[in-house]
Amino acid sequence: MFNDCRDFQYFIYQDARRYFINNHHILIKLEKFITSKLYEMINKSIQQIVEDYNEASYLYPFWQNYPPEERGRQPIGDQYPWIEVGEHAIGDKIPRLMAEYFGIRDVGLPTGSDVRLVLQNNEIHHITNGLTDKCWLFLDIKSVGPRDDQDHAVMSHNQISGSGKWDDVDNGIQNDVIVARGSKASHLFHCSVPPFYVLSDKTIVPVVIIILKPVYKMLSLKKNSQDGGQPLQRISVATVPNGLLLHENPHYLAHHPQLFFPGKDDKTKNPLKVRCRVSFKILRGIDNWRFQEIKSVEC
Repeated sequence: MFNDCRDFQYFIYQDARRYFINNHHILIKLEKFITSKLYEMINKSIQQIVEDYNEASYLYPFWQNYPPEERGRQPIGDQYPWIEVGEHAIGDKIPRLMAEYFGIRDVGLPTGSDVRLVLQNNEIHHITNGLTDKCWLFLDIKSVGPRDDQDHAVMSHNQISGSGKWDDVDNGIQNDVIVARGSKASHLFHCSVPPFYVLSDKTIVPVVIIILKPVYKMLSLKKNSQDGGQPLQRISVATVPNGLLLHENPHYLAHHPQLFFPGKDDKTKNPLKVRCRVSFKILRGIDNWRFQEIKSVEC
């Protein structure tokens, strides 16, 4: 099975890659369309999302003796890791919300983002001038509290798409290495996701990468607080450009070299798996729709 489709995938991929590079505005329009629909669906369901998210705090008596494991290098111990709350209260809703507007396939893939959905819609067919009616949404949930509420998100190598060069049919796709540039230090970032896929039925599926960043409050930090809780405050929605937009046309990395900057991994981590940070400030500078926020509502 590994090689049954390789030959036709290779030739379709080469043609499609040239097409997307020469018509880069198609990828931008596609990303904007998917982002707007996701934002619309989340905003429409924000009250239910907030209620389900905040239920984790109300359920404290049921898990207080078995709290989630602390993460990070030196946790202070006055808050609870809320990563899974975001993944389930928000991430698990995404397929149901998007199914109101898109056909959805749960296509298998061994690595990638938290949520991976092949979306089908006639508007995608229109945007791509008939090349395809599908895209692959790669979506990650990055829950943070007030101490970690920075203007960026930490991304792994499996969560960013690259240049997607396929020079030889037998060798498969390889991405150019990105330099994560900081003001004082830099490191190499080996993103592993191609800019698009060719399925076994010859369907071309461009990748759209979106970050959802739920930001929660810490009520225990309030003055004279007699209680705690970590209710949802807002959700940031950030769209990272496709790898062809980064590396080829319009070559965002050349114009915005600090879009990716060093992550929080130490030197003992496998260099092929070192993470990087994505600057929301630079995303806003590329296109204002690439970073938006949805405010919480009081339950």
